[in-house]
Amino acid sequence: MHASMQNAAALIAARHGVAGVDVTAGGAGDNTEVNCAWVDRRGFASLKALVTYTATLAAAATLTFAANLQDASDSGGTGADDYGPALPATVVATGPGGGGTVTGVVELDFDLSGTNRYVRLQVTPNLSAANTDVCEFGVTYILAGATENPVSGTLV
Repeated sequence: MHASMQNAAALIAARHGVAGVDVTAGGAGDNTEVNCAWVDRRGFASLKALVTYTATLAAAATLTFAANLQDASDSGGTGADDYGPALPATVVATGPGGGGTVTGVVELDFDLSGTNRYVRLQVTPNLSAANTDVCEFGVTYILAGATENPVSGTLV
C-alpha cells in the first residue's frame, strides 16, 4: 500500500469555518447567507468544506443549503469575489414521518488552483416549514493537495 494511503491524515489540514449557527424556520437565520471565516490556502490545491447540521423537522419538511466559494487577496476579504460555480439550493434533509431530529454532513469539493490566497464559504440555509423547524450548523474546512508534506499539525 502506498504510504500516502496509510497516513492520509498527514496530507491534509483542518481549519475552522463557522460554528453554532442557529436557524429558525421563517425567522432568525432562515434563508440568510452566512459568511464563514477566511482561510489562507497558500500551499494547498484543494478544499473540502464539511457542512455539519442537526435539525428538528416536521414530517416531510425540508432543510436546504445553497453555497458558494469566494476568494480574496487578504484575510480581511479585500477584493472578495465569487469563485467557480455555486452549489444551487439543494435539499439535504427531510423530516421523518411524525417529525423528528435529523443529522448529516454535506461535503463540498473545490479546486483552488486558480484562486487568490484567501478563500471562504458562504452558506444559505432554508427551512421549509414556517416558524416550527430549527437547525444548527457549522462548517469545517479540509485543505489538501499540499505542496509540502507532511502537513504541520500545529495549532493555527
